[in-house]
Amino acid sequence: MKALSDWTSKRVFSYVHGSQLVYNTCWEDPRLDREVMRLGPDDEVVLITSAGCNALDYALDGPRRIHAVDMNFRQNALLELKLSGIRRLEFSQFFALFGDGGHRDFPVWYREKLREDLTVPARVYWDARPHFFSRPTAESSFYHRGTTGFFARMLVKYFKIARVHADVLRLFAATTLDEQKRIYHASVRDTLWKPAIKRALRTDVMLSMLGVPKAQREHLERTCACNMADFMEDCVESVLTKLPVSDNYFWRLYLFGRYSPECCPGYLRQENFERLKGGLADRIELHTGDLTGFLKNHPGTLSRFVLLDHMDWLSQAEPKLLAAEWQAIMDKARDGARLLWRSGGFEVDFVDPLKVLYRGATRRVGDLLNYDTAQARACHARDRVHTYGSFYIANLAA
Repeated sequence: MKALSDWTSKRVFSYVHGSQLVYNTCWEDPRLDREVMRLGPDDEVVLITSAGCNALDYALDGPRRIHAVDMNFRQNALLELKLSGIRRLEFSQFFALFGDGGHRDFPVWYREKLREDLTVPARVYWDARPHFFSRPTAESSFYHRGTTGFFARMLVKYFKIARVHADVLRLFAATTLDEQKRIYHASVRDTLWKPAIKRALRTDVMLSMLGVPKAQREHLERTCACNMADFMEDCVESVLTKLPVSDNYFWRLYLFGRYSPECCPGYLRQENFERLKGGLADRIELHTGDLTGFLKNHPGTLSRFVLLDHMDWLSQAEPKLLAAEWQAIMDKARDGARLLWRSGGFEVDFVDPLKVLYRGATRRVGDLLNYDTAQARACHARDRVHTYGSFYIANLAA
């Protein structure tokens, strides 16, 4: 039975990530990343694209080049559309699409302004999906598209059926932490975390829709000694009772289906949009493929690596690929390079033991990295997304 379960889980995850737009927004807090990386004009960054939001936010710090890499071409197609919008649209039009979640005139804007900038794969993808942004109904939103968007849409429907939607909206209008705590504990918690919901969140099918493979779930449950549903309950409670919701655009987005001008990613603020349009967006390059392949073919060196949480999956499912990736990282990392990654687990125990060839000698990766544990823990506590078990900052030793 376990073999059948493993096979089913892999097939579901492969289907979701191999044939769908998974992430319609980034679920990593760029405010922390930018604080940690301290990007300057000589920096060259590589990151996993996801929805492209964070690549645009990093560009605001003016690094020389940002390389966005993703195996799922649909994620790069989304960033291509954003980059085309920055170049070709007025701010009000751009915010209508990526702030409000769509506009009835999108098909015209796409045909007349956006399409010409796109690569062939991105054109084919968006040619077939004008409805993603054209708002066929007043309540529809691009941010309820894709697999994570589908989950958000179902969650909002559940809130309404359970008659807790008004309480959740009231919580996000709260102006103090005390008020947030009172509303959450009195009106939201018991309804939100009914046994049926927690059972669903323990299934690999549901987790695959959220971008969580079975290997990552198993790693989390092994390192935190709780199941995924309990972990998620703790994360949500922390977000809603320990951190101000006033600037938490991540969770607000999936509740409302849109950002507001006051609560949105940096790239959606007009002054930043104008800076991106003025040339900063042109510093972003897109690459479809795996990170190792990009690094092997990249002619230069890199000073910053943002690895998200993909190593959780590689460590269990493809350990040889993880080792090859770290060899490629070490081959292209500048002296003093800084690496950031997140994990669903409370502890990452699969990076340090890896062996790489570095400057003519075989070395343990852990012996080549200096971890800033104190800053990582402080950042993790302030993370507005708060769905990861741990955060890592590592500098390549001189």
